Formats: sequence, C-alpha cells, structure tokens
Amino acid sequence: MSYPSAGEERLGAEMYRLYTRAGSGGFVVEAAFALAGVPFERIEVVKGVEPTSEFRKISPLGQVPALVLPDGQAMTESAAMCQLIAERHPYARLAPSVDASGRADFLRWMAFLTSVTYPALLREYYAHRYTTDAHGIEAVKAAAIAEAERSFGVVEAALQDRDWLAGTHMSIADVYLLMLAYWHPEPAKLALAWPNIARLCTVLKEDAVLKELNASHAMW
Repeated sequence: MSYPSAGEERLGAEMYRLYTRAGSGGFVVEAAFALAGVPFERIEVVKGVEPTSEFRKISPLGQVPALVLPDGQAMTESAAMCQLIAERHPYARLAPSVDASGRADFLRWMAFLTSVTYPALLREYYAHRYTTDAHGIEAVKAAAIAEAERSFGVVEAALQDRDWLAGTHMSIADVYLLMLAYWHPEPAKLALAWPNIARLCTVLKEDAVLKELNASHAMW
C-alpha cells in the first residue's frame, strides 16, 4: 500500500503528545499517526506503576492511551483519537469522507468494535475488575471470550465478499479490528474460526508502516 504525503495539509509545527505503552490500545492511535505521516511525541506509561497526579489530569482513570492535542486539550478513548486524526488529516484516507458511501459503515464498525469487542476482551484480561467473588474470575473470563467471539462472528459475516469494513479502501477501522483480533488469547484460532477476518489481518500485517510499528508492540 502507498500513502499520500501530508503536504500542505499537515498542521505545521504543532505536536501531539501520546501517552501509551506497548501492547495497549495505543497501538491503533500510533498507527493512525504513522499512516497519516503526522509527527507526535510518544510518552511511555509503565504498566503496574501508580499514575501520577499530573497524568490523572490527562487521563482520570489512569489508563492509556491518552492524548494531549497541540492546543493543550487532553482526550482519552482510542476510537475518538483515531476519528479526530482522520478528520484533521483527510489526505491519509483513514476514514471515508462524510458524504462517501462507506461513511455509515465506518461509524458503525468503530462504535461496534469499541463498545462490544474491546470491552469483552478487557474483561478477559482484567477479570478481577468485574467481580467481587474471588471464585468467579474464571466464569467472567469464559463469558468475556464468548462475547468477544460472538462479536467476531458478526464482523466475519460483514466481511463476506468485501475486502474492508468500510468502503473500498482500508480505513483505521480495519487496523482497529487487527489489533483486537490479536488480543484474542488464542490468535491462532483466527484462520479456522473467522477466515474473512484472518484474510484482512494478513493483508494489514504486510503493510510496511504497520509491520514497523509492530516491532515495538508485538501485537502478532
């Protein structure tokens, strides 16, 4: 794949500051910046270390990713960050334009992945947050994986006879799906259970920008 140059549409010398860590949801935000050719400052947040009061002002839950915009405004939620980057840097084609036929699909799948798939996978990895019963953790994990896999089934069906989630060009929604697919505790299951998702992921994994980014994130 090739990507257009930022050219004169880039926001000049303004700089974004992204608080993130390897293997986190920051992957897709870093991907959005990289695919758009937009410079940003990457600030590593160490997992397991109590967030500082300053970071809590940026991310009240103490979670990554968190983004500080060039004007100093802070925001959380990876999907919102990706959509903002796509809107500010339309030359990168990270999302279908507002009047494009694929726009509705883009909004649908970004919302679906972040409201259904993402939280289901989080419940698997952080099951202790979702029960007060120490003996209930395994049940939470089992239910979480079942819900995540149910959502993958919905996406799998949508990808039948189409290359991308939204329109005829790769969007950041596809990269979001790639990230979540490899958060599954058994990623090898992809090819057998969801061949259409596996096909999309195979193409994206060969993208030079995403391959380079994966060297530091080890998503796959």
